[in-house]
Amino acid sequence: MDEHRTIFVGIDVSKDRLDVHLRPSDEALHVPRDAKGLDTLARRLGRLPVALVVLEATGGFEASVAAALAAVGLPLCIVNPRQIRDFARAMGRLAKTDTLDAEVIALFAERIRPPARPLPEPERSHFAELVSRRRQIIGMIGMETNRRDQAVDKQLIRRVDRHIAFLERELVELDRDIDRAIKASPVWCETEALLKSVPGIGDVTARTLLAQLPELGTIGRHQLAALVGIAPINRDSGLMRGRRSIAGGRTSVRGVLYMAALTAIRRGSPFRPFYERLTQRGRPRKVALVAVMRKLLVTLNAIVRERTPWRPLAA
Repeated sequence: MDEHRTIFVGIDVSKDRLDVHLRPSDEALHVPRDAKGLDTLARRLGRLPVALVVLEATGGFEASVAAALAAVGLPLCIVNPRQIRDFARAMGRLAKTDTLDAEVIALFAERIRPPARPLPEPERSHFAELVSRRRQIIGMIGMETNRRDQAVDKQLIRRVDRHIAFLERELVELDRDIDRAIKASPVWCETEALLKSVPGIGDVTARTLLAQLPELGTIGRHQLAALVGIAPINRDSGLMRGRRSIAGGRTSVRGVLYMAALTAIRRGSPFRPFYERLTQRGRPRKVALVAVMRKLLVTLNAIVRERTPWRPLAA
């Protein structure tokens, strides 16, 4: 949990309304559990240094709440109501109203600090599947194009061409589905716009980050770099000091960051001088490019956390 994030949020979820309590300020508020209310709450909490949001599992009512808050990268934990009841009894809190329940949940978040867990909510899962399928189709188009270039038989070439045309139509439809998924949530639209304000970040990179890196803006830069797989890994043993390298992590995210870094340094963005300083100091080009990827990731993390668009001085 990021030590710089100090606000703990408890949310009592009912069919029509959300009661929200913030610790340690003891601020209380409530919003309707509809699309407008969820976006209002997500925007408000997204601007605060939230360490953790805790909700009770309430038979499915919490799913839409979790989806909206996860879309802005808030660290979430859904807990069993029995845990909250046991905690309330231990504190001598026997009274029960929605407002008091939200306060108890916030106290539970602040004092117990259960680990935030990735949410299997339908909206993000659906979006992640669309982005993953898009990547697969692009890969298939590339493989079929290579096969066409190697083919000699004219009838076989026509068949491969038909398959490529089919895959390209599928790609157009998937892009429409992805657009609709993003436009369905104003918060996701806002986050995509924030990401695309950074030089080198286009549609594909922004959407891959939205789908595959929900932790963006909620954890520290070192944790995030390790999560993506661009943190240097030591390979030392005894007196031997091996070369540092990157490995593991989320390959789909690392792939789009690599392309974004290439775009950023080729188009003369503010990241290019950073890359050139490293190469002029003798760093291999590949090492310098990975450093640009890390700098991009740190910048994106800060932008999503602060909910403010790119400013050139930040690079």
